[in-house]
Amino acid sequence: MHDGSVLEERGVPSVAICTEVFYAAGKVQARVLGYSDLEPIKVAHPIQSLTPDQIRNRADDVIDTIVEQLTI
Repeated sequence: MHDGSVLEERGVPSVAICTEVFYAAGKVQARVLGYSDLEPIKVAHPIQSLTPDQIRNRADDVIDTIVEQLTI
């Protein structure tokens, strides 16, 4: 969340992506950083044990949301 807020301050569109387990913490951190309207994009947890193909599938599931948030 912090990296995204720094990028946004520099005029670089960004999105936050987190697993379901970290979603609530991400919302709190966004609010603390002054981005209460930032909606982190949730992916299923966990991801560390996934194969590259499985991770690509998770990314495919949220790519439309990522593009939408980057172009608002």
